[in-house]
Amino acid sequence: MKYLLRLVFVSLLLTGAAIQLVIPRTTPPMHLPAQARVETRNPKVGVHLRLTGTDNEAELAAQLNAVREMGATYVVDLFPWAYVQPRGPQSFEWRGADLLIAHAHRQGLKVVARLDIVPAWARPSKSSDRYLDPDHYDDYARYVAAFAKRYRGTVESIQIWNEPNLHFEWGGREPDPVAYAALTRAVAPLVRAANPEVQIIAGSFSPGYAIPGTRAGDIEYLEAMMEAGADFDLLGVHAYGARAPADEEPHPDRVNFRRVEVYRDTLRRVGAPRRIIVTEGGWNDHPRWAGAVTPAQRLQWTVQAYRMSEEWDDVVAVCLWQWQQPRTHSYYDNYTFVAPDGTPKAIYYAVQAYARPALQP
Repeated sequence: MKYLLRLVFVSLLLTGAAIQLVIPRTTPPMHLPAQARVETRNPKVGVHLRLTGTDNEAELAAQLNAVREMGATYVVDLFPWAYVQPRGPQSFEWRGADLLIAHAHRQGLKVVARLDIVPAWARPSKSSDRYLDPDHYDDYARYVAAFAKRYRGTVESIQIWNEPNLHFEWGGREPDPVAYAALTRAVAPLVRAANPEVQIIAGSFSPGYAIPGTRAGDIEYLEAMMEAGADFDLLGVHAYGARAPADEEPHPDRVNFRRVEVYRDTLRRVGAPRRIIVTEGGWNDHPRWAGAVTPAQRLQWTVQAYRMSEEWDDVVAVCLWQWQQPRTHSYYDNYTFVAPDGTPKAIYYAVQAYARPALQP
């Protein structure tokens, strides 16, 4: 009798677990504002948000309203695969993504979605959440395609992975441009079938020369990736200025904002020109960091970078790092446009004065 009861109990547990996998969870209704539009002198102005996972709808709405008020049109954010499919390949939990994308759309913002972070079920135990092996390329591709289909008309473009030339971002492994090219080829056909309008972004490399055990050289990686047949529409670029002005001359051996032009020249040299989108970039003015610039330089060079984008016909947007950062008490705080509590910094008003001069006194 005890054995029978135990068997019934286990059966009920398994049935409940199966139901949880197939039945979507109920979510509260959204409270969306009226449709707005961005007014700006430069529709290429953008920022990298870091707002995914914010479940406070009022706070989220206020932040996205502030982005629009600054004069930015484009926003980039990470939509982790592990957030949407934490329980397995047959279930989806869209609440967080729905909230951010719906509010961004109501503000008139164009969303660039970065998709990575591997759920536990799709990687070996004790591995990094950036570890994606070829056995799960198809699972990832189906997630990206489902995302593209769900947000057709509200998501402008989708970025396939982030900084794949870094050991850390490639799951603690040696970066492999051939494997990354294969990943894009697995993803691209499914995404285009699900949403022919969306643009597929590849790349967004960590910029600079090779560092053994840390980074593969970005230009060499790009060349190998293209030779291996990577399939994408836009090349993602990280255009950090380091300690140089925005207009410092580009050079393959130099990391500066105009490294954008080095990537452009590389694509042309290998016979594969593509449009470019800057998904990260900018300057940091933390007083205790050796790599920092002065606050005045940051203001000047950030606005200069946005101005330069007006002349780059093949650059879709310049989305600088980063809108907001939870308080870390480190130099990372000083890449931001607003403080942890949402208060705009001087850089916010400098960009607004450029993008929306009519708002300034």
